[in-house]
Amino acid sequence: MVHSDQVGAAIKRVLPDAKVLVEDLSGSGDHLQVNVVSNGFAGLSRIRQHQLVYGALKDELASEAIHALALNTSTPD
Repeated sequence: MVHSDQVGAAIKRVLPDAKVLVEDLSGSGDHLQVNVVSNGFAGLSRIRQHQLVYGALKDELASEAIHALALNTSTPD
């Protein structure tokens, strides 16, 4: 189990300007919906955007503290 503030902090280490919204889909803390908005995504493909976030959460994913991750990424309007 991982706390939403830990997920946000891990992402912000890679994307300091990111606005991160984490939703626990199951109540167990291991199935998450994460929305990330960052200028750091500008000019990047959706795949590359997701790779950045997955890289930021690699330890949590490897240890299965996060079992399932639904991810939305975008740049600010």
